[in-house]
Amino acid sequence: MARRYDSSTTTFSPEGRLHQVEYAIEAINNAGTCVGILAKDGIVMASEKRVTSGLLAPSKTSEKTYKLCQHAACNVAGLTADANILIDQARLRAGRFEFQYVEPIPIEQLVEHVCNYKQAYTQYGGLRPFGVAFLFAGYDSQYGFQLYQSDPSGNYSGWKATVIGANNQAGKSLLKNEYGSSKDDGEEMKVEGSESTDEITMPDVNEALRLAVKVLNKTMDATATSPEKMELFAMTLEDGSCVHKILSKDETQKVIDEVEAEAAAAGDS
Repeated sequence: MARRYDSSTTTFSPEGRLHQVEYAIEAINNAGTCVGILAKDGIVMASEKRVTSGLLAPSKTSEKTYKLCQHAACNVAGLTADANILIDQARLRAGRFEFQYVEPIPIEQLVEHVCNYKQAYTQYGGLRPFGVAFLFAGYDSQYGFQLYQSDPSGNYSGWKATVIGANNQAGKSLLKNEYGSSKDDGEEMKVEGSESTDEITMPDVNEALRLAVKVLNKTMDATATSPEKMELFAMTLEDGSCVHKILSKDETQKVIDEVEAEAAAAGDS
């Protein structure tokens, strides 16, 4: 039955589904894993780097983490070529807003603009959905640090910690157990509609980095973890302005060593 309705993004199946959009979301589930964690003094994003060939020249810039403006950045899971179009849209919107209103664009407004652009590609014939999901990290003066996730359908939601890409369910299960100290079963991690956020003790950036490495260790297929296989990013606030930092290989290795030492100590006890 599905084959009769999956040739167009604009045709609903009798079950009320848009199969092409679902296929695009499924493509994200096969992409490299990305982790986003909200900390009390910043935001951490970690991503899996898949090296397809040793003959490839190393990239001059990050292929997973992109700066959108001074107070916003994003992580990409899926087709990088599709992501480039949306990243340009986000940068253009942020620049125009600041030029027009002489203040930084609110983070959710920037996310909503990108998601509206993505949604249009699911509603008009002759187009296909963008095969990419994002983690948006940003800071504004009204709501502080914020983390959002969006998918090819144009939906977005705010999170305290989440995972996109391959094995994301395993990563989310680990985050439910490890993130904060809430008494519930983990559903409170989602920002929207949550009434028990006060029960969660948010980690600091260093703790969030270690937790992100734990999640990637669980979701990646590789048996041995190394700085070449992951990228760690942290956004913090210094003197009222956001600082974007992608950790170097030495800094990443130090975090990995701390996680392994912690796991060894837990095993001994």
